[in-house]
Amino acid sequence: MDSPKPPAPTQPLRLLALDAEDLALVSAHVQDALLRVGDLAYLPRMKRFALVASRFDWTAQPGGRLERCLSGLHFETVRGVRYAGVARDRPDGVLELLALVFEPGAMAPEGRIRLVFAGGATILLDVDCIEAQLCDLGPRWPVSFCPTHKLDEDGGAGS
Repeated sequence: MDSPKPPAPTQPLRLLALDAEDLALVSAHVQDALLRVGDLAYLPRMKRFALVASRFDWTAQPGGRLERCLSGLHFETVRGVRYAGVARDRPDGVLELLALVFEPGAMAPEGRIRLVFAGGATILLDVDCIEAQLCDLGPRWPVSFCPTHKLDEDGGAGS
């Protein structure tokens, strides 16, 4: 009897989002990413917003592997950033990213990208267009649990 083969190593993820459909795919991959408030950066001269997060690898989970990896996510053409419920004076505070949502503006392709976090925190990016990139940066490590969410009475994810 053959012994089972170990799972193939996961290749580093590299995704580029140039429209709302692409952004939804990136959103699915960063769902439940954990990040420190101090790992958020807005670079107004470069019109860039960037973050580093511990991304739960949802593609490894169906194969029985529960893993996180260090990933970078950045957005280009950012004209402004607004924070709600983010304690920017606490750089060691941890946020759990739930979704990235594009809200079209009055003049296409401009709009807003909303970063939605557990507990009601939100970051709103005013953008000229959607241009985002997600890249795995480094180490992967096993974790002991898969993130889950309670559903509220309307069927939506509660925090």
